[in-house]
Amino acid sequence: MTGKAPTLRYERSFLAEGHRFLAGCDEVGRGALAGPVTVGLVVIDITAAKGLRGVRDSKLLSAADREALVPKIQRWALAYGVGHATAGEIDATGLMAALRAAGNRAWAQASRTVRPDAVILDGNHNWLAPSAQGSLFEDVETREISCDAPVHTRIKADLQCLSVAAASVLAKVERDHLMVEFSRRYPGYGWEINKGYATAGHRAAIDGLGPSREHRRTWRLGTGTGMSVPAVEIGG
Repeated sequence: MTGKAPTLRYERSFLAEGHRFLAGCDEVGRGALAGPVTVGLVVIDITAAKGLRGVRDSKLLSAADREALVPKIQRWALAYGVGHATAGEIDATGLMAALRAAGNRAWAQASRTVRPDAVILDGNHNWLAPSAQGSLFEDVETREISCDAPVHTRIKADLQCLSVAAASVLAKVERDHLMVEFSRRYPGYGWEINKGYATAGHRAAIDGLGPSREHRRTWRLGTGTGMSVPAVEIGG
């Protein structure tokens, strides 16, 4: 395990604003060629939350460490949720709208237990809150479950904020499980290993087998030319 452990220091600063229930939120799968984008959301009571040993941004942990942390995070959190948006939704509406849909699905799950007062979102762009023009996923269900709490973006929150790091672990483990399941339905792409990301072997397999139903068909998939994959952080 590497990297300085995230803390609750930033989360506790929200006490001064009168907040008590705070959600940390992070996504995984943004840069993959196949499979969903997945968003984790973890809610804590910042008047009572303690530290949680071993939690880091999911990219800094081994698969075994992440798996072992899931039940600990679930017991530690006041509430949590993990939401997905499929490859088909990404193709139909674009990546940002798909992230918003996945995030609001996670929000809806957590909100059944407690409604957060505010959200810390990893990164510098608020893709979680509904846009002023309305989401491309705007239907009755989505309008009812959309995040309506203040969203505070923070660069490298997954490295600094314990609630966000915990959310990243839940999202990563659940998405990895999905990709292993998909690899059984669509063998040959190596998803049990590459989890849908753009490895040379994955691109070569697409050249040979063609894209599956779980591929993002509006993206450049094989080794030829086409639409480019959006620039993302490695492992995002």
